[in-house]
Amino acid sequence: MLNIKSLLFFLALIWLNSCSGQKTELIALPFEQDLFPEGITIDSRTKTVYLNSLKNNKIVSSSIDGSNPKTFLKTNEYSYLSGFGMTIKGDTLYALGNTLPEDKNSSILLLLQLSTGDLIDSYTLNDSDFHYWNDLAVSSTNEIFITDSESNKIYKIKRPDKSIAVFLDNEAIPNCNGITISPNDKHLYLASNNGIAIVDLSSKELMNKPREEYSSIDGLKYYKNNLYGIVNGWGEQSQNGLFKFELNPTGTEVLKSKKLTAFTKDFRIPTTFDICDGHIYFITNTQIDNLDGNTNKIIDTNKLEPYRMMKIKVE
Repeated sequence: MLNIKSLLFFLALIWLNSCSGQKTELIALPFEQDLFPEGITIDSRTKTVYLNSLKNNKIVSSSIDGSNPKTFLKTNEYSYLSGFGMTIKGDTLYALGNTLPEDKNSSILLLLQLSTGDLIDSYTLNDSDFHYWNDLAVSSTNEIFITDSESNKIYKIKRPDKSIAVFLDNEAIPNCNGITISPNDKHLYLASNNGIAIVDLSSKELMNKPREEYSSIDGLKYYKNNLYGIVNGWGEQSQNGLFKFELNPTGTEVLKSKKLTAFTKDFRIPTTFDICDGHIYFITNTQIDNLDGNTNKIIDTNKLEPYRMMKIKVE
């Protein structure tokens, strides 16, 4: 059941939708309120949504309508860490994790079988260099590309090889967060501090000049020759939102952007999202502003609230 604040937010959303003509839906998710989910991914075959937890080092799941909530991965199972980017390919869930607080400096990637929850494989990065695996994209040939938000590096794993290689290290793409790949495996799209960067996968060349106006992006997805991104890094809340970034026909340049959904004060730091059956899904209130990253403790338990997932038709 939605509480009063959630109900008011829901009613406000209906009013905004009626004004804009935009078709959206708000779905209540009955998970524990101290989850603090950063990563979200959806199995389009079973219509199951998966969320991970920054605080509790676990992964939960439910039907896409919020019913049938379950624990998919128990706390610290298979040495999982605080949850970050996730994606699904086939029957495999790819889940990144990092240690909190940040200075403990360890990152992990788990490959989990969706049908059983069993561990398929794991990769760990734990060395003297400071790194922070944030998000990932998987090519059609099972090459895994991972952003490092604390450097200029993009990592690459080519399964079944167990080695972790630096695919790219370029000052023009600092502190990348979101990452996505074109369906033909030709271009890699990176949400860097300098803006959206487009990399040719075969030559590793930067195809465009990133623009700062297209920065502060967290989650990033390629869909039908457009990019979609959640912008949450601007200090002024009115600048944040869910955006569409139109690409040129060759996919090598961002032509323009359009804000699809504005983030008001009721949006408590949306982060990543997924696209399923022509709709975008994301958590409107991850509440990670209420989690102390240095101590991994909740700042104010009185401010915890039920999680809400927004469903919006892709434009």
